[in-house]
Amino acid sequence: MSHTPEGILEQLKKRQFAPVYFLQGEEPFYIDQIADFIEANALQEHEKGFNQVVVYGKDVDVATVLLQAKRFPMMSERQVVIVKEAQSIVDLEREEGIRQLEAYLQNPLPSTILVFCHKHKTLDGRKSLGKVVQKHAVLLTTKKLYDNQVPAWITGYVKSKGLQISPKAVLLLSEFIGADLSRQANEIDKLLINLQPGQMIDERVVQENVGISKEYNIFELQSALIAQDALKANRIVQYFEANPKNNPLIPNLSLLFTFFTKLLTLHQSADKSESGVRKSLGNRGFLVKEYMLALRVFPLMRVVDIIHHIRVADLQVKGITGGDMSESEILKELVFKILHPVPRILASH
Repeated sequence: MSHTPEGILEQLKKRQFAPVYFLQGEEPFYIDQIADFIEANALQEHEKGFNQVVVYGKDVDVATVLLQAKRFPMMSERQVVIVKEAQSIVDLEREEGIRQLEAYLQNPLPSTILVFCHKHKTLDGRKSLGKVVQKHAVLLTTKKLYDNQVPAWITGYVKSKGLQISPKAVLLLSEFIGADLSRQANEIDKLLINLQPGQMIDERVVQENVGISKEYNIFELQSALIAQDALKANRIVQYFEANPKNNPLIPNLSLLFTFFTKLLTLHQSADKSESGVRKSLGNRGFLVKEYMLALRVFPLMRVVDIIHHIRVADLQVKGITGGDMSESEILKELVFKILHPVPRILASH
């Protein structure tokens, strides 16, 4: 039957193990988290030598996996068989392999914990194997988070570690790293190592430890554009040009696009009061003053023009238009257009 990552981990921590786990889907973080927990905790250290086997899908077929699963443990209550990259098992989608696996799932060896890590793909639930897995295994199907779900995930992950994180730090991590949960968890875990007891993860901690320059980052560029500070904006662009690996243009364009599309939504909102904007921003409510200023600086039609310019820049950086323009040239041109709007009457001629 289908389960949640939290539910599976809760049972595992109680040492309530099932004979078969089938972990599948687009988000590998939870698949790795559960498989790693089983690998680390299902057996005592002295039991693992004879009773824990880790194989990779590209190296095995179904029969080989089941041969391991059908062995009895040696001087242990159970054995563990983990199949990583199970989506690469050569005959997993062939008739003979399906038949063998279905037969085992319907009558698994109780002393074996068999774990399939089936990443980036899912079984077809309408077909026989999908139905048998659903009925006889602990099934986890993971999905990539939407960008607007990442801040809540970060907050929850930090809370699960017994710590707190400021809203601005959440925004920095969610915007800078995005929905790559494995990387998010890795960066947060590194932050925790450097924290003092009782210290909150704040904007400064993130900037100092995640490689985000305090003065020269996309958020500071955004603030400079709102403040119409051409000098500061161009300094940041020059920094990006000198440090291209740490400041790729496509993610930065995505962040600017997100900001201005949100601004467009606020322009079209009936309630443009501070409380109305705060409500509309939701978990970004702490940025209400920045958005209120942006509403005054960028009128509705100017925001429409800027969104168009960002889309053009996106096509240029992807090589669809723009010829041989470099990323720095594309960004310089975009920043110039944002800071120096062409009057719409002239623009039409």
